[in-house]
Amino acid sequence: MYLLGCSKYLTELSQLCNASLVLDLLAEANGPLDLHEALLSVTELCLIPDHALTHVVIFMASGVKVTDEVIAVFNDMKVRKAQANEDEKRKRKKAILFCMSKDLKNIVLDDGKEILLGDLGTTVQDPYQHFVKMLPPDDCRYALYDATYETKETKKEDLVFIFWAPESAPLKSKMIYASSKDAIKRKFEGIKHEWQVNGLEDLKDRHTLAEKLGGSSVVSLEGAPI
Repeated sequence: MYLLGCSKYLTELSQLCNASLVLDLLAEANGPLDLHEALLSVTELCLIPDHALTHVVIFMASGVKVTDEVIAVFNDMKVRKAQANEDEKRKRKKAILFCMSKDLKNIVLDDGKEILLGDLGTTVQDPYQHFVKMLPPDDCRYALYDATYETKETKKEDLVFIFWAPESAPLKSKMIYASSKDAIKRKFEGIKHEWQVNGLEDLKDRHTLAEKLGGSSVVSLEGAPI
């Protein structure tokens, strides 16, 4: 049974739930994923209040995996091919969202939540505002945004890792996403810019992102003056 080092989490659960229920659900856990699933069952069945989830959620998040598809998207966005043909350029991602899988074991692509370079000027006129509208108002997400901007000296492109955690998201969701953030960041090697956003007020003015990218030296973002 995979319970070594888990005593404080089991104690937390036993105080909040019927102790025999905890033992029954965890008795067959033979590894971290089994234990992760058992913890999910316990928290749902016992209706653990939000304020008491801290230790349980942190432990659950420690076993979260980043899928190969997520890593492949990052590597593709990070490398800008000088010799890319027009079709390759059109398929290149400008922005994309990532979410937790339904079983909360993996960080996966958020289906359909992306902007391609080929969309610009056709279905997408302002990539920044389109990106903002993609974010769910009541749940958390991770995102990559390939920002195009100008400083007083030159034009630049930089990837920005964004952690979207709106105040209106459920506390359990905010805790799981916050505790799992390191898992995805470790896979995104070389990211220079990170931005945690807690509401639309922080996003609606592109000046805030410009500040993250280069402070007062940034004069335009996505072709719009700052």
